[in-house]
Amino acid sequence: MNETDLGTAVGTGNDSGEADIGVIGLAVMGENLVLNMESRGFTVAVFNRTVARVDDFLAGRAAGRRVVGAHTAEAFVRSLRRPRRILMMVRAGDPVDQTIETLLPLLDPGDILMDGGNSHFADTARRAALVHGRGLLYVGAGVSGGEEGALHGPSIMPGGDAEAWPHVQPIFQAIAARVADGSPCCEWVGAGGAGHFVKMVHNGIEYGDMQLIGEVYALMRGVLGLSPAEMSDVFARWNAGRLDSYLVEITAHILKATDTVTGEPMVDVILDTAGQKGTGKWTSSTALDLGVPASTIAEAVFARCVSALKEERVTASSVLAGPQETWSGDAEAFVRDLELALYASKICSYAQGFSLLRAAAVEYGWTLDYGAVARMWRGGCIIRAAFLDDIRAAYAETPLLPNLLLAPFFRDALAEAQGAWRRVLATAVTFGIATPACSSALAYYDGYRSARLPANLLQAQRDYFGAHTFERVDQPRGKFFHVDWTGEGGDTVSTPYSV
Repeated sequence: MNETDLGTAVGTGNDSGEADIGVIGLAVMGENLVLNMESRGFTVAVFNRTVARVDDFLAGRAAGRRVVGAHTAEAFVRSLRRPRRILMMVRAGDPVDQTIETLLPLLDPGDILMDGGNSHFADTARRAALVHGRGLLYVGAGVSGGEEGALHGPSIMPGGDAEAWPHVQPIFQAIAARVADGSPCCEWVGAGGAGHFVKMVHNGIEYGDMQLIGEVYALMRGVLGLSPAEMSDVFARWNAGRLDSYLVEITAHILKATDTVTGEPMVDVILDTAGQKGTGKWTSSTALDLGVPASTIAEAVFARCVSALKEERVTASSVLAGPQETWSGDAEAFVRDLELALYASKICSYAQGFSLLRAAAVEYGWTLDYGAVARMWRGGCIIRAAFLDDIRAAYAETPLLPNLLLAPFFRDALAEAQGAWRRVLATAVTFGIATPACSSALAYYDGYRSARLPANLLQAQRDYFGAHTFERVDQPRGKFFHVDWTGEGGDTVSTPYSV
């Protein structure tokens, strides 16, 4: 490539400045979204910091398609029709800011910058304000579905400048997954960082789902001694019923796979240490900031942290004592109990996620349509599950529902499941098998349904050592009192407040 090539648009298709949309970043998700857009009739311009990836893409998967390649940011911008629509598919963090700074001098008022990566919602809100201040529009779009979803139809959760929506809606809804009635799994979410917030909560629920499935797998293996192939059959059967979901479906496939090197079940040759990219941690820390109990999601994050302590766990396994039990019960009955326990725990995990969305809407002034969120998650995304239709229906009936657990459908489902749920966790404790997510889901349920909790004793302790005051059951809410517990205290009290 010589110097004269650097300022030109290259490749197949329309290179006369009339590309419908541009994509920056040609990793797996970026490439697949480009091919998805092109397959829907759009001409797509592409650019990548490493220019060789542009040439490789044009010569490979994009050959013969309506894809315009550019070797510089300037040529990339020139290849786009106005208002220019640019989707950034770069790594979250500084690379997004750097890409924005590169593009801003090249764009005109009314042009639209979009971030389709896993950015933190607060960063998206900051960037939206910056870009809006320059006369441009900004969209933070959560995209879920992995590489398969990106290619064939992801779930897309856009938010930011509402003025941008009419310009990006035709493209986003054309490439998104669709539910049974044909509705696209993509709707406008709200202002600022709302789109990326909804995606963050999606990922937090995903953490919970995966951990819950892993705990059930551990119980089937550790209590019943089932083989991976036998467990695969169980998950496949569950996927045909109330647990119909993408994650249960792929779990059945995973457990049936065999390692071509050793001939062993593939799952048995994978080291038991799980990685994470931070979105589950963001969900948990945001829940703490907003005072929302999202314990199942948080326990799923902590479980990955425990898994990372592989060497310590191996040492501890030979030092710390645990029970030595042998199963003597009805294996089929226990498998039925496991199905209900997993279902009930999933309901609680989703309830925590939607409660977090509700709290964020109040905190940040968003108007979120929770039924629409459930519909967007029904197809294309990682947590897609049949019971999201039931969540959508619950919010259609009661748009201001304070908690999913109160919806008649879920109330009845939990009532049906709780006996099995408790038996499963009693067995887990008896056998010494860690079930942090499933246990915390039941604790959440029991805590939420309790008219009286031991927080009265906790508040008395706080008042005793710190004069933090308390409210009385026989006085109006918001009126605070203090007791001189030792007879040696004064009248000074701490100002009551909540963090």
